[in-house]
Amino acid sequence: MRPNQFSAETAQRLAEKLNMPIEHIVHTPPHVIMAKIAELEEKEKQEKESQTPE
Repeated sequence: MRPNQFSAETAQRLAEKLNMPIEHIVHTPPHVIMAKIAELEEKEKQEKESQTPE
């Protein structure tokens, strides 16, 4: 399997956001990275909704 074709900046941002080493980001299949991003966004959305006063 070829490494992902992310730019260095994108790989670094993904690594920070997903709390993963850059080496893992580069070698993780794209569909797994997209699933992790979706999970993180859902978690952030739930946290934001729970903080919003009604």
